[in-house]
Amino acid sequence: MEEPILTQPLSNKVTKTGRIVKALSGYYYVRAEDASAGADDIQCRARGIFKKRGESPLVGDLVEFEETENGEGAVNAIHPRSSELIRPPVANVDLAVLVFSVTEPALNLQLLDKFLVHIEHAGIEAVLCLSKQDLAEDGEETEEAARAIRDVRRVYEPIGYEVLGTSSRRGEGTVELKERLQGHLAVFAGQSGVGKSSLLNALVPGLTLETNEISNRLGRGKHTTRHVELIDIGGGFVADTPGFSQLDFAELGIEELGSCFKEMRELASSCKFRGCTHIHEPECAVLEALESGDIAPSRHANYVLFMAEMKEKKRRY
Repeated sequence: MEEPILTQPLSNKVTKTGRIVKALSGYYYVRAEDASAGADDIQCRARGIFKKRGESPLVGDLVEFEETENGEGAVNAIHPRSSELIRPPVANVDLAVLVFSVTEPALNLQLLDKFLVHIEHAGIEAVLCLSKQDLAEDGEETEEAARAIRDVRRVYEPIGYEVLGTSSRRGEGTVELKERLQGHLAVFAGQSGVGKSSLLNALVPGLTLETNEISNRLGRGKHTTRHVELIDIGGGFVADTPGFSQLDFAELGIEELGSCFKEMRELASSCKFRGCTHIHEPECAVLEALESGDIAPSRHANYVLFMAEMKEKKRRY
């Protein structure tokens, strides 16, 4: 990794390395790399030099900082980032856990594919987490939930996505999920009401993130997260974020869409034409795979839908 470009320290105080775990009201809360368990995070301001450069520290950044008077501190330098998400604003995320409930709200494969497009575009590894598994075993919606689980495993495991099942209420699957998160800075993404906060509460004993029940009238949950914050799960971090709810394709070019579908990306080089849209061209490897059953019809249908949505948006602007 390249070395960070250091600015001149504010004083002769010792510069330390740490990670920004929360940003709130102009302050950055930094956890020193050598901090002992239970030690307080240092409330820091960013040096003015960042503003002049048009840079801004993000939650997840590894930084050089120094402690100043009153127990506060100043961020002097930002280490190079391995990744950067715009919405939510988090740096160095290397794993995205897409949390979708098997019911309440009903599993929506179109929305799942939209999340996957954004995660693939960001170049981050994705794991699919099916929450509320207990609802697949009891209650009126058993059949719908069980079918949703089968559909996800049938469509996404052959593409190479890992699928984990959890139930926060019963504590099922949380040990496996926690193991999967070790050594990673992960983001939990998914529509409101799928149980992201409940899942984090189950992962970290004593954590009491606010959760909201599904609104029966709207069929979706209310936002419970107000700012980006890293939660230390012991051996890894999870960003509890308010982002990822309003997904659009603003940062994505039409020509990039196909590469955000893993199975299409692998086949694109076998298409007859360069820049093949995988919709109507002759000798298209993707359309041939669709016909032979090697690509799920739901995935291709969502790809076509997203392409139309992007073209429409381009026309409007």
